[in-house]
Amino acid sequence: MTSSTRIVHRTADGRRIPGTWRHAFIRNGYDYYLTDLFIYADGLVDCWGLVTLEEFERKLASGWVATELEEGARASGHELASWKFAEPYMWITPELLLAEIRDTIDQLNERPDSMDRCLALVDVFLADRTEANRAAARAAYLAIPASRRHYTLGDMDRKDQPLQALVAGPGGTLPSDPDTSEGSEGSDGSEGVDGSEGVDDSAEVVTPEEYEDAIAYFEERDRWAAEYAARTPDDGPEQPYGPALTISESYPLKRSENPGKSALRNAYPAPIEFDGTTYPTVAHAYWALSVDVAEPAVREAVAAADSPREARRLATSAQRREGFDGARTTVMTRLLRAKYAQHPDLAAVLLGTGDATIVYDDGHSNFWCNNGGRGRNWMGRLLESVRAELHAEAAGIG
Repeated sequence: MTSSTRIVHRTADGRRIPGTWRHAFIRNGYDYYLTDLFIYADGLVDCWGLVTLEEFERKLASGWVATELEEGARASGHELASWKFAEPYMWITPELLLAEIRDTIDQLNERPDSMDRCLALVDVFLADRTEANRAAARAAYLAIPASRRHYTLGDMDRKDQPLQALVAGPGGTLPSDPDTSEGSEGSDGSEGVDGSEGVDDSAEVVTPEEYEDAIAYFEERDRWAAEYAARTPDDGPEQPYGPALTISESYPLKRSENPGKSALRNAYPAPIEFDGTTYPTVAHAYWALSVDVAEPAVREAVAAADSPREARRLATSAQRREGFDGARTTVMTRLLRAKYAQHPDLAAVLLGTGDATIVYDDGHSNFWCNNGGRGRNWMGRLLESVRAELHAEAAGIG
């Protein structure tokens, strides 16, 4: 089973295309190679070369992406191991692999996949229990790759048994179990991926009791889902209510009565007193403190620099203070605390951001800034932390 939580990316036309990966065998000549398939949201698949989904289907048909392994064939994992197959057995067929990859592309695009589509039709049937609606739900169930059906309900104790009973109906036969039917086929060889029945002559008949149990299961599942959606988290909201706030690069030259989010920039002219010295901005203070203590004249020059940019230039040309890299987040936290404690009007601006995620950009540092997703955004995270301290202070929480 693939998992779109294994996120990777590739860059195309300046955009980051999210993707995921899964193991596979490539057959090149007579040998097999254990490798990874990379599946991307735009529908391309990397199987030792980017191909469209249609081209990938041809790769499957040709055996380039192998779903059958020959007894005694040679295989290797790059710089890991090599071996020969003895009694090989594959859990996947070309049809199953293609269907799973189609589901993965849906997941990467946050679209309903085959399991979601099936459950949506189950809801339709439960609301209006006609045989036509049941048939639609059954067809959607059989359209789920057989290797993934038992994950549909997210219940690994009962797997998909209630779903099978529901779509079959009382007196109906259950779709074949992929665990006992070799990949996607029923034991009579009928396909189970494309919506056909996929059942054998000995398929178990659903009893009225099993059907009623399935109905009760889905009713309880719906009640639980409604309660979960309406619950109040024990520890407050899990996600911010406010949209993300981007603090873009700017160099304000003077204070303003209504500075907006530019007041949150470290270059904003808000003098702070820190350890007995007054600095024009947080940026001045940070760069002065980064200079080796053995160079007090340079420190003074940085603190008196005409602009934050000049302060950075002077500081980065000097000897860096020993151990500063490991302490820089603590230094910055203390400077931010000083700024907002000494400037209540600016603290009000920070508090006014609510619980929004703060994205700090400046194009210079991938440590402090987000920079289009390339950086770690430590400055945004520290601003959120100091904001939480201001909320605590306002609430009288020591």
